[in-house]
Amino acid sequence: MRAALPVLTRAHRRDDVHPSVALLAGAVLLAMRLVAAGRLEPDRSGWRIADLGPDDQDRLDRLVEARGGTDEPESAALVRSVMDAVADTLPRSAPAAGSLVARRPPVRRTAAPTVPGRTAPARSRAADPAFAERLAERLARHTGPGRGPDDRPHLVTLSLRVEADEGELVGGAVRLVLQVHDERNPLHVADAAVLWAESGADASHGFGDRARTHATIALRSAAGAWPVLDRLLELRVPDEIALDSEELADLLEHGLPALRERGVDVLWPRSLGRDLTAVTVLRPGSGEREEPLVEGLFGPDSMFSFSWQLALHGDPLTEDEMDQLASATGPIVRLRDNWMVVDPVMARRARKRLVRTAKPAQALAATLTGVVTVEDVDEQVVVGATLEKVRQRVVTAATREPVPVPATLAASLRDYQRHGLTWLAELTGLGLGACLADDMGLGKTITLIALHLHRTAHDPDAGPVLVVCPASLLGNWEDEVARFAPGVPVRRFHGTQRDLAGLTRGFVLTTYGTMRRDADLLAGVPWDLVVADEAQHVKNPRASTATALRRIDARARVALTGTPVENNLTELWAILDWAIPGLLGSRNAFRRVWAAPIEAGVDPAKARQFADLISPFLLRRRKSDPGVAPELPAKTETDHRLGLTREQVVLYETVVRESMERIERADEHARRGLVLALLTSLKQICNHPAHYLKQANPRLGGRSEKLELVDELLATVLAEGGAALVFTQYVAMARLLQAHLARTGIPCQLLHGGTPVREREAMVRRFQAARGEQRVPVFLLSLKAGGTGLNLTSADHVVHFDRWWNPAVEDQATDRAYRIGQTRPVQVHRLVTRGTIEEKVAELLTRKRALADAVLGRGEAALTELSDDELRDLVTLRPGATS
Repeated sequence: MRAALPVLTRAHRRDDVHPSVALLAGAVLLAMRLVAAGRLEPDRSGWRIADLGPDDQDRLDRLVEARGGTDEPESAALVRSVMDAVADTLPRSAPAAGSLVARRPPVRRTAAPTVPGRTAPARSRAADPAFAERLAERLARHTGPGRGPDDRPHLVTLSLRVEADEGELVGGAVRLVLQVHDERNPLHVADAAVLWAESGADASHGFGDRARTHATIALRSAAGAWPVLDRLLELRVPDEIALDSEELADLLEHGLPALRERGVDVLWPRSLGRDLTAVTVLRPGSGEREEPLVEGLFGPDSMFSFSWQLALHGDPLTEDEMDQLASATGPIVRLRDNWMVVDPVMARRARKRLVRTAKPAQALAATLTGVVTVEDVDEQVVVGATLEKVRQRVVTAATREPVPVPATLAASLRDYQRHGLTWLAELTGLGLGACLADDMGLGKTITLIALHLHRTAHDPDAGPVLVVCPASLLGNWEDEVARFAPGVPVRRFHGTQRDLAGLTRGFVLTTYGTMRRDADLLAGVPWDLVVADEAQHVKNPRASTATALRRIDARARVALTGTPVENNLTELWAILDWAIPGLLGSRNAFRRVWAAPIEAGVDPAKARQFADLISPFLLRRRKSDPGVAPELPAKTETDHRLGLTREQVVLYETVVRESMERIERADEHARRGLVLALLTSLKQICNHPAHYLKQANPRLGGRSEKLELVDELLATVLAEGGAALVFTQYVAMARLLQAHLARTGIPCQLLHGGTPVREREAMVRRFQAARGEQRVPVFLLSLKAGGTGLNLTSADHVVHFDRWWNPAVEDQATDRAYRIGQTRPVQVHRLVTRGTIEEKVAELLTRKRALADAVLGRGEAALTELSDDELRDLVTLRPGATS
């Protein structure tokens, strides 16, 4: 019938249906009108239409006469059967959704317990003296002024009242009494027994026949949420049922939340306490010691434990009371001379006592967030006195009074650098790691050198420091240590002569490639600190470099990077999980718990909780922050919009047309590679036709406006006695520029990933050389090799020949010149071809910069997921591309 209702109601409005269908449709509409008016009553097997009045009988007769054919008695019987079926179907549907509700399997039904003075519920209450006595009492309770016929509700809501006598409590049983409320005035309430006993619509308490109907419908809906209430529906007068201990436990664990969703409250007597609460308590070790805070509390051998602490009215339970609660066989327990209703979840916590042991990083995460996940549920955490002191030290480490600058440091630290030193000293002193993520050029290297001097001043036996960095930074580290910490030994672990013999103190400098090959040898040294400079090199935790670095242990780990998040939050997880293993959980757990909801922006509270967790271990200062680097000169950024030559237009449109045809025919796996190849080809065409065509010794002039603008810019820079950095992401384009500048007589040099370390250092010295010496004023750099770590403050112009997909990477490259030590204004030139993919990417990058510290997109990889139409729109050449 439920499936037939929409079909038959639509059929009633049509003229071309068969007469038998029209008869059924008319019966359905008549029945729905009667149900809406409350004209139905319970039957032995369900619901039926109540006795028809004269008007309704007349409607039924006219329907049978018009649609029933020759056999009117049979048709009339059919109509009544259909009407009763409709009456039995509609009340079984949930009022809110209008459809059947999926029910949980019912709990085991046991006979209601028999206790002194009580009888088991019966189907008919007419001959039950106890029921008659209770009914008289409730009728007297619900009569009074202000409850006349005008107050009769059209709809009602339900609640359940828990009652129990002393004898019932001993047996672990309670009674559920059904109450009915006026939906417009919930304070207008009557017991169901009173409502069913009234003689008509003018009963003194104001509930009438229609209220009984709606109360029954609401009760059916509630039974859909908690099937034990079906026992009320089996009663002629659904006044109350008795629950045994098993059914009461099911009510506490499953029934209460399910009924709450249906708007049914369960009211408990004050004498039957439900004031038992539980929190998780986090303590060091076994939970028995609360010692004064000691350094290295979070060492590898430290252990912590989470345990349940149950309390009554805020007063913790004793061990004997916990034992009493754990040994209870039912949900009703006598505790401290009072009866208590204890839900099964609370009882399980009392039996478990110890939830689990925790590693140091897990304990620290719970200490900072105040939350721990137990059985997939977030539970509030109470920390002991020792961990509360730790929390205070950790969260205030970057703002507390700075530690003294080490006497052996041959330099003065700026205020923000002293705060960075204090922060690092606090965290590493506790055995924790950290990520110093200051902008490029703010002095991360000197801060780390000062940290080593600070630690050796407090512990002369502190071991050596291992610095892992890109090859281009070995010389910079060597020079900085010699300059700021004279007398501290420095050795390179790089090249053919690698030796760790006799190593007891000082700095060891190595590259990521060498570290990867000799990880086992390096892991055998008792390092005081391991430092990962340009730590974004380990942002892929599954790569061999990151895996090798994790094998090298130390008393503390420090990551240095100007871009802790280049593409997504998982990269930040990789860095912090290396520095403080376990703080953010496993990679999959981090994606599920933190990254996915934060990147989707669906849970602001989650983002705040995440900030509380990581901010003590991630210190990020920008050049634009007040008081950080006010001495830096101005920086001017200019986007130069350029056109394409005719040759470039032909190449661009041809590549788009041919590539899109292949992409639209390709399968999912081949499509990704084709899209990336298309994007690369278009960017190369925008640079110069010779770059895309891979021409040997080509003619370069007159074929690219980018090249012509570079000629103009460099001519001006050199005439003013300045110097310029020219970045491109393609080594092939850099070689074309080098050949072109050599032919025009402009001194230049090229640094790329294949340049040997010694030659890189020599190039930096030549570029940084004072005027009058043999210096090279134009430095061509591939973005990957020269975009991080180098100190190139002689430059006052930075040219981005082509655009990278991530603004943070471009900013890092610009910061080779715009950093502490720069004394002249810096001009940044970005070259963008109009109407091309470059212009559209530039617009995306502008929006990314506006998001400041928000999570960046995945750049080029994300474009492979565009639909064919979206991709075509992105790469199609727009009007105005040519000059």
